[in-house]
Amino acid sequence: MYWNCHSYFSFRYGTLSIKDIFNEAKLNGVRKLILTDINNTSGYIELLRICRESSDEWELEIALGIEFRRDDELLYIGLARNNEGFEELNRYLSYHNKTDKPLRKQAPPFDHVYTIYPLANAPDQLRENEFVGIRSHEQNLIITSRFRNKRKKLVAWHPVTFRNKQGFNLHRLFRAIDRNTILSKLPADQQAHVSEVMVPELTLREQFAHNPDLISNAEMLMKDCKIHFDLGTDKNKKCFFGSKREDHEYLFAEAHKGYEYRYSGRITAESEERFKRELDIIEKKNFESYYLIAHDIVRYADRQGFAHVGRGSGANSIIAYCLGITDVDPIELDLYFERFLNAERTSPPDFDIDFSWRDRDQVTQYIFDKYNDRHVALLGTHATFQGRSPVRELGKVMGLPKEEIDKIVKYPDEHTDQDEITRLIFYYARLMKNIPNHLSVHAGGILITEKPIYTYTAVDLPPKGFPVAHFEMHNAEDMGIYKLDILSQRGLGHIKDTREIIEKNQGIKVGTDRFHEFEKDPKVKKLLHDGNCMGCFYVESPAMRMLLGKLGCDDYRTLVAASSIIRPGVARSGMMRAYIERHHAVKRGESYETIHPKMNELMEETYGVMVYQEDVIKVAHHFAGITLTQADVLRRGMSGKYRSRKEFQRVKDQFFENCRNFGYPDEVTDRVWFEIESFAGYSFAKGHSASYAVESYQSLFLKAHYPLEFMVGVINNFGGFYKTEFYFHEARMWGAAIEAPCVNYSDYYTNIYGESIYIGFVHLKDLEQKLAETIVMDRERNGRYKGLDNFIRRIPVGLEQMRILVRIGAFRFTGKSKKELLWQVQLYFGKQSTKPIIGQDLFDEEPEEYTLPKLVDQPLEDAYDEMEILGFALCDPFLLLKDQNIGDTYAEDLMPKLGHRVNIVGYLVTTKDTTTKNGERMHFGTFYDKKGKVYDTVNFPPVAKQYPFRGRGFYRVIGKVVEDFGYPMIEVDRMFKMAIREKYESIDNSKLADAVVNKS
Repeated sequence: MYWNCHSYFSFRYGTLSIKDIFNEAKLNGVRKLILTDINNTSGYIELLRICRESSDEWELEIALGIEFRRDDELLYIGLARNNEGFEELNRYLSYHNKTDKPLRKQAPPFDHVYTIYPLANAPDQLRENEFVGIRSHEQNLIITSRFRNKRKKLVAWHPVTFRNKQGFNLHRLFRAIDRNTILSKLPADQQAHVSEVMVPELTLREQFAHNPDLISNAEMLMKDCKIHFDLGTDKNKKCFFGSKREDHEYLFAEAHKGYEYRYSGRITAESEERFKRELDIIEKKNFESYYLIAHDIVRYADRQGFAHVGRGSGANSIIAYCLGITDVDPIELDLYFERFLNAERTSPPDFDIDFSWRDRDQVTQYIFDKYNDRHVALLGTHATFQGRSPVRELGKVMGLPKEEIDKIVKYPDEHTDQDEITRLIFYYARLMKNIPNHLSVHAGGILITEKPIYTYTAVDLPPKGFPVAHFEMHNAEDMGIYKLDILSQRGLGHIKDTREIIEKNQGIKVGTDRFHEFEKDPKVKKLLHDGNCMGCFYVESPAMRMLLGKLGCDDYRTLVAASSIIRPGVARSGMMRAYIERHHAVKRGESYETIHPKMNELMEETYGVMVYQEDVIKVAHHFAGITLTQADVLRRGMSGKYRSRKEFQRVKDQFFENCRNFGYPDEVTDRVWFEIESFAGYSFAKGHSASYAVESYQSLFLKAHYPLEFMVGVINNFGGFYKTEFYFHEARMWGAAIEAPCVNYSDYYTNIYGESIYIGFVHLKDLEQKLAETIVMDRERNGRYKGLDNFIRRIPVGLEQMRILVRIGAFRFTGKSKKELLWQVQLYFGKQSTKPIIGQDLFDEEPEEYTLPKLVDQPLEDAYDEMEILGFALCDPFLLLKDQNIGDTYAEDLMPKLGHRVNIVGYLVTTKDTTTKNGERMHFGTFYDKKGKVYDTVNFPPVAKQYPFRGRGFYRVIGKVVEDFGYPMIEVDRMFKMAIREKYESIDNSKLADAVVNKS
């Protein structure tokens, strides 16, 4: 009788996880239920999987449906009689989601669906497949209802929404959050009835003892509702062409053509064997169409001139390399194809293909157009309640004032037991953690199915987006649908833009497909070795800069390894340090010890350290003797979600059993398992790291040879590790003159003339995009602006927008001070009773000058205007310090002062918070000094607690210089945030004039 079960995928309504529903069914002896989430189909695949895996514990049959609601009003519940009915429901919901049309008050005439209405909303005339649900507390209404003589249309109805009273309370909190109201004002009709818990079926029959026919009617409907999916079987597009034979012939022809091109003059027996072996496995595993779809996508991108990078474990495939899907030679790097695909593998692999963030949507549109959007959807994911958001939301529904909410959110430890209200807030916040809040979109996954996508899911349509499936990645894999990752990144964008900027500024066409030249380039090697990589893809963060410095990295293979060992797991397991130590030992010609000789044999290139994901497979297969299929289960199990699966536990047990049989000492086995467990979920596939490293080299080459144009390219792509301010600083350090926006030289995005970089209008806070674009278009069409009045007559602009432009110095070419210009603007707009007439004057002359009072400029006004409008000052920021004592040390002095205490003042660039093994907070800081050079600090827990970072600005750091593998940093003893001058405070004008670099 449980034909209306809600999971927590009924967002902000249901409270039960999918596992909870199964457990409740088992607890109450329920053998069949129908999952009917509200306007959602997210949860059923997980429930099918749990039922299959737990059949020895409890056999639970499920069917599927959807509860349709409009603006929180329950309209009806659709129960799929079979798979065709489920598809009907998915199509119906998807149509309304995609068109944004409200759901109908009465359901459409479904062919394979039972529709059940609540008594209050039931239409007078019911179709053959339509019924009315009666709750146990509504039975006394039957006798007076219009359906009293149509008892065959009445069914017993007992929804399930929570487990107990606690779940009911959580449900009410969710409803209040969803309605944005305080709990005491939540209407009764906006919350579930307190009885919506699962009870034994005997109890349910007793509740309907006076109307047993309603139970019989419900049982009849439920008996007729079935669903069947073969989990794990291939449901992807079967053929790229009309048949598998055509696919096979075309794949072989295209791959062989690429093989002869890629390996021209260097074909070997190894490459021949690898090529044939991969093709055989691809054919046997039915992945030919998958390869051809990826090949088709990159061919489309090439025709459009879109840069792309194939990465992930797909880069381990020689066929992918020959097809142009990836650009990493798997033989040169000894990449392990079995990490991507092997004859035993049962889980689906996937290609990750990166495009510029500007091009990705066009590529996605091509895929939807090419393969018919009835068979294509973006992969979904679920945003869950995390971090401080539950506390804030609960504070609101409990009626706390904003100031108090801010306080308990910011300092939770101090307010957990403040009073009964805060105790309840933190108690229920813990219960809310990890519960889905809403549907979101996976970073890049696209599903292309043989049958219509509605066979498996309904879809949503986000604003300005593409249809999104309701289920997430693991559900798709369980169902047997393989995602293709079409991702976006800023790195490709800045590489493409930099090439265009170089051509425009220097008249030189630069190619970036000469990787083997780049890796030998002395300038590139120096940037890498010095860690001078700000702006360069994947290697610019402080942590990566430190790692490169510690390794003395100046070659491709070391960079490939660094790209993976920077990941959290390797660092936390202590293996990053072991790798660095052994790397230096080998450089010195010394030997090193590994935990077991087999480890070094398997991973000689990385000194016996597991660095890449495929190392888990190698160790599990060759060290512990488990099968490749089991090894892949092990690798995937480290992702977190799968740790609880029996399948993973069985493989883990087999690992230890085999190691005992091989005679390994327990401490060796335990250590190897610890290393697997601590890093596998965070590391990269080697092919992925190699692909990233190639792109890093492209960035490094451009920075080494065209640093100014490169920094402009980075700035215009907005997605680097650092704030925009610091990319302008980096450009200045490479010799650029940074110019404030100017109406005669600036574009919407930042540009460069020679060595002068003009900040783009896009960086001005509150400047309207349409106005900025109009300024540029009119200037290109009618020539530069002659003055303020000429500008106002040509451009439709209001007073506030003019004030922004004047205050940032966009009219400095007039030779007048900002105060004079602001007076002129005020006078001009003050006497205009109507909107200014746009168009050039007949003689295009500036008007007569007004006599203005004497206006005094304050030295720091420009800097404060810039900080307000741009977010940072364009003068030397150190001139803003009240205390001009900048200490006794610069960044360049740290190594000579190793072991000494220093006093240094720096401008904060970025911080990184982390925790020790004991859970204590500590911080890393990155600053630049008065000379513009970067240095790093570490604040261990006692110091971090006593001297916390207090936002952006200047800090005086006092501490000891230490080093790690030749890389210096300051171990902080004390740290103080420094005050800056007031806006109108006096300053040595000569110093300011020398420092300002934004004057034309």
